[in-house]
Amino acid sequence: MDGKHIITFKADQALVDAMEGVTNRSEFIRAAILAALDGACPLCHGTGVLSPRQRQHWDEFSANHSVETCGDCHESRIVCKV
Repeated sequence: MDGKHIITFKADQALVDAMEGVTNRSEFIRAAILAALDGACPLCHGTGVLSPRQRQHWDEFSANHSVETCGDCHESRIVCKV
């Protein structure tokens, strides 16, 4: 194989309708998936749930770090306490 694979997924009618005007759906979907993966949490990989071992690592890390809101952009950020 040439290193490319076909991946399929089901889409509801609303998504199909929303993509009606997209000329290159494959490229659009690839870009959207890569953007989503780039923004996924490095611990939970986007699931929103930590395993018990991940939670233990987070607890150890957060002993010296905190999650605070940036005063400039108002987004959450991790700040080292030491």
